[in-house]
Amino acid sequence: MAPAKHLIFRFFGSLRPGGPSVQECAWVSAQLLPGEVEVWKLMSGPDRRHSAEVARRVERLLAGTADRSVLAAALLHDCGKMASGLRTPGRVVATLVGLVIGHDEARARQWSERQWPFRALGRYWRHPELGAAMLQGAGSEPLTVSWTLEHHRPSGQCTLDPTIAGALREADDD
Repeated sequence: MAPAKHLIFRFFGSLRPGGPSVQECAWVSAQLLPGEVEVWKLMSGPDRRHSAEVARRVERLLAGTADRSVLAAALLHDCGKMASGLRTPGRVVATLVGLVIGHDEARARQWSERQWPFRALGRYWRHPELGAAMLQGAGSEPLTVSWTLEHHRPSGQCTLDPTIAGALREADDD
């Protein structure tokens, strides 16, 4: 899906209140380690719903061969967004500002140390790094932590097996 179309789809999907169904939450809990479940529960309802959809797509794309750490990567790849404190409108602004001015690791780090609203934008842009640190603290497996850290990197800069990385990227961009 084209990036703009993906962002528009995600925006309108995030406006719908509530999280995944009770059955979907039970399936998610069965895929995650106890520390990961705690991280997942802290995510907003729309973020948990999105992550469950991504994990189900990964499961289909890998024809049932996705192991627990791959499904956990799909479920938790965006958990670092919580560190920004931004909800949907703020995330839209952060994305647009990032597109207009461009951002790299240095700018994201610099802004995350400034006062609000710069701090929130910088933390949002750093969500892969911050999420990876959260998952490392939660006891996640290396694959789960790596994908969380690398999920916005170009394919050539990813350390995961190309088949797994491709499925995770395709499922998240759907």
